[in-house]
Amino acid sequence: MDKETFEKQRDFAGEKRPSMNRRCVENDYAGRRMYMITMVTEGRRKLFGEVTGTSDAPRMELSALGQAVEREWWGIPNYYPQIEIRAMQMMPDHFHGVLFVRERLPKPLGHVLRSFKVGCNRAYRRLVLGQPSVPSAFSSSVPSLSSSLPSPSVPSSSVRYVATESQHTQPGLQQEPPRPKRDRRGEDRSHGLLFAPNYNDKILLREGQLAVWLNYLRDNPRRLLLKREHPDLFRVQRNLTFGHQTFSAIGNRFLLSRPQRLQVQCSRRLTTAEIQERVNHFLAVAREGAVLISPSISPGEKTVMRAAFEAGFPLVILKENGFTDLAKPGGASMAACAEGRLLLLAPWQHHNEQTPITRGQCLSLNDMARMLCKG
Repeated sequence: MDKETFEKQRDFAGEKRPSMNRRCVENDYAGRRMYMITMVTEGRRKLFGEVTGTSDAPRMELSALGQAVEREWWGIPNYYPQIEIRAMQMMPDHFHGVLFVRERLPKPLGHVLRSFKVGCNRAYRRLVLGQPSVPSAFSSSVPSLSSSLPSPSVPSSSVRYVATESQHTQPGLQQEPPRPKRDRRGEDRSHGLLFAPNYNDKILLREGQLAVWLNYLRDNPRRLLLKREHPDLFRVQRNLTFGHQTFSAIGNRFLLSRPQRLQVQCSRRLTTAEIQERVNHFLAVAREGAVLISPSISPGEKTVMRAAFEAGFPLVILKENGFTDLAKPGGASMAACAEGRLLLLAPWQHHNEQTPITRGQCLSLNDMARMLCKG
């Protein structure tokens, strides 16, 4: 949908709800772009395999279905030569993939990903439900990316079928076989979808972003094992009340029980030399056991908190944007959470829009940091 159409239909769209699957209105999804795509299984079922090993040496062991989905992804250029696949990371209940649209597509990217899902659904029916693929009006018009790939052997342990209705009939009565549930495209939905509806996309917009994506993909298995080893530290905690303020939190909430807590607040007017003096001061008190608390907004606050983080000291950071249910820290913050030296607090709900923080929000966050140090 282009921006003009979006604006015309905005008044009829109803209330805007938070969603990680919303498309970028101003982006041309048929044009030359690079994307990171994320899809999750329906109901977060762990159908693609399992992450094993340790957080120091994790590995993803794919199921037969996981292997089929992986082949589908790498096979996209066979049907859409305008696309180059850069990377993929399979996880038990989702996957991340990076693709590059090198030349203009005949149809938007959503059509390509819908084709990909069709092939994955066929593999799902064959490998998990034990059913042959059923052609439909939609699938016949969309290329299946697995049509030229050999079917992998399936261990019996990977085949699952659960009857949702009683299969018993009364004596002497003939029952018609249940009619398959089909969507408006004719696809059989009797057993649900492999993937949850829609998908998440991130658009490459700046230098260095691709390296961040690739590192995130490589690090996914390790991050999952860290969450398993420390579930309480990575579970989003809701409605935590301190003083008169309620927060959502990720990390070690017991940092707020430490006897010495110190707010880091620095004016934007500080010179480089004055900021360095603040760094030296706060690192000294952190060595004595103080927990540093700040929203880390001004350049001075960011410099102090970064130096304390790199030195391994415990920190409490207030965030303007809230957390989704599946939110988790990124990069080195993940390890800091696992070590129990980081707590992230958000007083407000999550939002998808990239909006600049307001002066009022800055003042409120600093007031909250002050309250946490006194409480």
